[in-house]
Amino acid sequence: QVQLVESGGTLVQAGGSLRLSCTASGSIRSINAMGWYRQAPGKQRERVAGFTGDGSTNYADSVKGRFTIARENAKNTMYLQMNSLKPEDTAVYYCSAVIETSTRITRPYWGQGTQVTVSS
Repeated sequence: QVQLVESGGTLVQAGGSLRLSCTASGSIRSINAMGWYRQAPGKQRERVAGFTGDGSTNYADSVKGRFTIARENAKNTMYLQMNSLKPEDTAVYYCSAVIETSTRITRPYWGQGTQVTVSS
């Protein structure tokens, strides 16, 4: 079955940078969309950035100009480069993807999450 795994979350000072990665593995036929979400304590999960099926990118207004999404298709890996980090960026970051498996079943998948803490 398909699995998504995030990594790279840690403690970082405000103004610093961090890069998160997400790798998909398993019986994958195609990845239709892929993106990053985050959830802070007591807050609703929000979409941070992502790729649509046609390869276009989208960013939340709160991170636009600071975060950059990228991918290496051959490795089924997606990255989130985070610059000029702020304390309000503190959250658990999740990778999500809409994946068609080798058996032609399409559904969304989620990673386990990685903690990003930005100190002031």
